[in-house]
Amino acid sequence: MASLGSAEKMLLSTSLNSCQQNSMFTASLFNVIYTPLNGSAEIQLVATSSVQAKVVFQLAISVYGYEFLRQTVNPCDLHLPGLCPMVPGKMNAPFNIPVPKEAAEKIPGIAYGIPDLDAVVRVHVNLTSTGESIACMEANISNGKSVNVDGVKWATAIVTALVLASSAVISGLGHFNAAAHIAANSLSVFSYFQAQAIVGLNGVPLPPIAQGWTQNFQWAMGIIRVGFMQDIFTWYQRATGGAPSLIFDSLTTVSVQVQKRSLGLAESARDHLKRGMGIFLRTAMKRSNITTGSGSYVVFGIQRAAFRAGIETTNLFMTGLVFFCILVAVIVLSVAAFKGICELVVKRKWMNDSRFIDFRGNWLVVLKGILYRIYLIGFPLGVILCLWEFTQVDSAAEVFLAVIWLLGMCSTLGWGVFQIIQLARRSFALHGNLAYILYSDPRVFNHWGPLYVQFRASSYYFIAPTLGYYFIKGALVAFGQRNSTAQAVGFVFVESIALAAGSILRPWMDKSTNSFNIAICVVNLLNAIFLLIFSNVFGAPMLAIGVAGVVFFVLNAAFSLALLLMVMISTLFTFFRENPDARYQYMADDRTSFLQSQARLTTTAELDALSATARGDGARSKTEPLLEDNNGLLHSNGIGSTPREPPNGSNISVLRSLNMPHRGDSSLPVMSSSTYKAPRQ
Repeated sequence: MASLGSAEKMLLSTSLNSCQQNSMFTASLFNVIYTPLNGSAEIQLVATSSVQAKVVFQLAISVYGYEFLRQTVNPCDLHLPGLCPMVPGKMNAPFNIPVPKEAAEKIPGIAYGIPDLDAVVRVHVNLTSTGESIACMEANISNGKSVNVDGVKWATAIVTALVLASSAVISGLGHFNAAAHIAANSLSVFSYFQAQAIVGLNGVPLPPIAQGWTQNFQWAMGIIRVGFMQDIFTWYQRATGGAPSLIFDSLTTVSVQVQKRSLGLAESARDHLKRGMGIFLRTAMKRSNITTGSGSYVVFGIQRAAFRAGIETTNLFMTGLVFFCILVAVIVLSVAAFKGICELVVKRKWMNDSRFIDFRGNWLVVLKGILYRIYLIGFPLGVILCLWEFTQVDSAAEVFLAVIWLLGMCSTLGWGVFQIIQLARRSFALHGNLAYILYSDPRVFNHWGPLYVQFRASSYYFIAPTLGYYFIKGALVAFGQRNSTAQAVGFVFVESIALAAGSILRPWMDKSTNSFNIAICVVNLLNAIFLLIFSNVFGAPMLAIGVAGVVFFVLNAAFSLALLLMVMISTLFTFFRENPDARYQYMADDRTSFLQSQARLTTTAELDALSATARGDGARSKTEPLLEDNNGLLHSNGIGSTPREPPNGSNISVLRSLNMPHRGDSSLPVMSSSTYKAPRQ
């Protein structure tokens, strides 16, 4: 899965970090490329020295925290300009260093092939006369290969989108049970991809392989770079009074250090100030990027993900917002276009007029339900980006947009949760069954169903704690960027509660779906524990952290592949089965019978309407489901609508024939609220 960006073997580094107090040699730009074929290292260095003396370099090279080489180098033997002897002033001249064959043979061959190599070269500059260390520099080494590849991003995005679209098509064909299972599993997979992306947004220092892997899923958080859009966002920020960051414009003169070691960045910077190291935080406002005393940038957490995606940190919020709006617009236009195509092909007799009849008759209600699902999918990214924008204040206009976006999502989803709770309570009060109104009324199901269809009827309320879970995680990411330990501990706590709730309550629709989601909760908890290890709160050796990074990658790569294969195979089998619903276990809450019965009831009602027209009795303007309340019937347009007349004899007989409960029918058993117990999955 490594990125084979170059077939030639190489080792490279793009930053030189200070690792000693009162360092007398600092570098703002450091680029080095070593290729074993030509036996030399090409170095571009912009550094400042305050020493005039002869020095020697003490090199120590480690891989995944394990030091395998220590060597002393005399710059006079290499005839390096400005270093023999070292003189005060600024050094700005590229040069080449020949690498002897003996030294090249000491480099393990595996170092050129492992993706996201976690190797570090530490150089102590010592005075030749006294042996005193006057400077320490550290460079992170890479081989140009990474597990962060476009193929993984495109594959995960396309498969997830196709499976979600397939569930909508299968539902439109009338296979509600199969569609519900596919939608529930695909949403769970998407939420897991978002969880991996959120790991990469944490302020916790991550090993290179963990950074690379989590970057593959940042598309699920709307972090997608499009060149011309970045120019527009920069212009918009300037036009609204902001000051955009210009990290990418300064890469030719300044290095960017991508944090991967547990240095306690913000706290460490303040400590270094007190100790006189010269590292300081430049805060033009709250949002400024961290810089060292030498002028190089340090990125971590959300800024790290933005930098690796090629996005200026001050453009990140607008990038996520605009892509979310684009997704909503594409969905609306696609649904409207599909409605038009269906009507056209039916009119031309190219398709049976019974196909997608529910969608064609209530397509606006279906569209509202789809938008609720999109809001549910976009809720984690909206919470993180909006709350983070409140701490960054890129511009007053962007803060205003963040307020509107966050309030809009919270109020919309909150209203949906309130409606679902009201409908379930009314259903239980009238019919002794929580699932009856939620699933027998197609307008209710199409409108609010995406928020509760993945749960069993007795756990209809679980959408509320799910939203709370997303909000708490988003707040931890947005507000905990500079306190990695507290952030990691918070994630372990939240994921532990999520796993306990899922394992004890088992709120999802059936046994297989419960197992599917509980497995995801287990991996999310393991990822939170990995974050705790990466934060180095236990003081573990660097070798242990490096090994933990590799295990993190292997675990999540294997689990992601397994989830994708499961949903792909399940969806394909569903398409090629004569009866897709038979592939899945029917839920014990009777939702499927209510959905199928309502479809048959709608057909019968249409025939009654035609008969009434023939008799001259008049007909309803459109067919609506028959849901009873205390005064008559509950109108399908919403709660508390105008009561309608009791059903006539023919409709009561239809209810009886479909085993649908009716308050005035003593021949059908109705579960009371005192004796009803929802089945445990």
